Amino acid sequence: MPRLERVLCLLAAASMLVAPVSAQRSSENPREILDRAIDDFLAGRVTESVTGFDRVAALAPQAAPQLWQRGIALYYVGRYADCRAQFESHRTVNPNDVENPAWHFMCVAKAESPAKARAGILPVGPDQRSPMREIYQMFRGTMTPDAILKVAGNEPSAKFFAELYVGLYYDATGDRTRATEHLRNAAAKSYASAGGYMHRVAELHPLLRQP
Repeated sequence: MPRLERVLCLLAAASMLVAPVSAQRSSENPREILDRAIDDFLAGRVTESVTGFDRVAALAPQAAPQLWQRGIALYYVGRYADCRAQFESHRTVNPNDVENPAWHFMCVAKAESPAKARAGILPVGPDQRSPMREIYQMFRGTMTPDAILKVAGNEPSAKFFAELYVGLYYDATGDRTRATEHLRNAAAKSYASAGGYMHRVAELHPLLRQP
């Protein structure tokens, strides 16, 4: 997913277009609300996080497509139609990121079925990160999870994202046992630097996932 700094820069500009009353400025500044929403998510307060992300999208609609963090939070509160729409929107500003169609797949799989998610998978451009192209093929149904793990090798970033998305794929397709195994691997402290925000997603997944 794109770096948080890009989203924050857009919202800094957007906040200049929002003209709240002075007394309400701190509670109506999109960047400040985004910061709190991210902090809430990272602390596991997903409901509060979604409230904040929704408010940012309402205050700064021109920046709303950038809010991939909102899409992830929506997934974890079970708002799958909104989650799907967020990632469809995000594709317009970030068309080469395999993580976007992966989360879109997960939203559709939960709302409808893995088969419908596979049939409607979003197209994606060239994501140069290893093993993202292979991860996309897994969600398309043309590559196995085991093949993804083999391709990733032992490079920390590649290994982390392989474990994360293999785990999320298994979760979306109903294999909770294998999902738990691979997400636990992704949540290992040794991957914290390589995974960043997404490492925290791996840590929180067992606590946040919907039945």
